[in-house]
Amino acid sequence: MAEKRTIQLTINGRQHSGQVEPRRTLADFLRQDLDLTGTHLGCEHGVCGSCTILLDGAAVRSCLVLAVQANGRRVETVEGLAGPKGELHPIQTAFHKHHALQCGFCTAGFLMSIVDLLNTRPDIEDENEIRTALAGNLCRCTGYSGIVAAVLEVAAQLRRERTP
Repeated sequence: MAEKRTIQLTINGRQHSGQVEPRRTLADFLRQDLDLTGTHLGCEHGVCGSCTILLDGAAVRSCLVLAVQANGRRVETVEGLAGPKGELHPIQTAFHKHHALQCGFCTAGFLMSIVDLLNTRPDIEDENEIRTALAGNLCRCTGYSGIVAAVLEVAAQLRRERTP
């Protein structure tokens, strides 16, 4: 057994620390050590996107990141999207409105990828660009029409908020 390492990171705005083996993935640390089970594990090879989180603001597959690599960094998971009083993030509201989820397994990964997309491209309007940006997230249930509609709605809201 490998010697454990101490890590400290900020997750959803709160400081966390833990002892981890160097080979433990960030996904396993989040789910098993911190009980943040919104991050799902599908393929565990970085292909399906279910485990997507934000690491220092950028979308990454948490199954491909070792927990020790996140030491001293900022992590955002789906549990951190809702506001302090439980109010839904705009993309969560849009997912509900547009029926953009069915079984929900892939939803957390989609939400985190979309937050990253809208942070970097709040002006996105093209459906094909959205589909390309989300190509790394796989859904077996709903198809993608509702997901794309949700992204388009939130992007339009962001554009209206920026317009004086």
